[in-house]
Amino acid sequence: MTDGNIDDPVDLVVSGSRVLAAAGQGDMVWGHLAVRDPRGRGVWMKATGWGLEEVTPDRVLLVSWTGQPLEGNGRVHLEHHIHTGIMRARPDVRVSVHTHSPTVNAFSALDEPLCALSHDAVVFAEHGLPRFTATDNLVRTPELGRALAADLGDARACLMPGHGLAAVGRDAAHAVMYAILLERACRTQLTARAAGEIRHRTGHRECLEKDAVAWAPGQIDAGWRYWRRRAALLPSA
Repeated sequence: MTDGNIDDPVDLVVSGSRVLAAAGQGDMVWGHLAVRDPRGRGVWMKATGWGLEEVTPDRVLLVSWTGQPLEGNGRVHLEHHIHTGIMRARPDVRVSVHTHSPTVNAFSALDEPLCALSHDAVVFAEHGLPRFTATDNLVRTPELGRALAADLGDARACLMPGHGLAAVGRDAAHAVMYAILLERACRTQLTARAAGEIRHRTGHRECLEKDAVAWAPGQIDAGWRYWRRRAALLPSA
């Protein structure tokens, strides 16, 4: 897989989707990544019926803010409201991710805060890790999309109990890396809890300092490039 055009939303949907698949966040044909249309017409995302690892340029659609397909072939995902709701509320967000990570679902069921037990968790320290509370069901209406955006607030990701996660970023690298880091952080905490009582965690102030070093833009980009190389090893769709 080549780098493609980093300014082309179709290329970003393809590369971001395949990275999420390489990172183990696929769920058959469910889960999706969306890129804000540079011309303000809506969001670009894969058509329904395809797995993240199967996304190719001809399987990407431009979806209007009201859910109508404007370009491309195929059907629009029912949960496009996740992305349109978030991007309407967050002008800073260029890319949003929704996956059904089993690890995140298991962690969400504990109903406890995410602890800074590793580098991965500190990325969520500044704005916390909110929980979507309106439903465990599909985000199938504009109202639920707005509710998700409200619960997300200024955060980088949001737990969706019983359903997975939403993650956002100023570009594909940040949004996808935040989804990957959240899954890893949840796995670390589940493992620690299974072994016994958690006795050590990084304090809030040091979390903020660590985030600025460990997850500076250059580090996020390095992780993104690593996962793009991993994704290039996936079988061609």
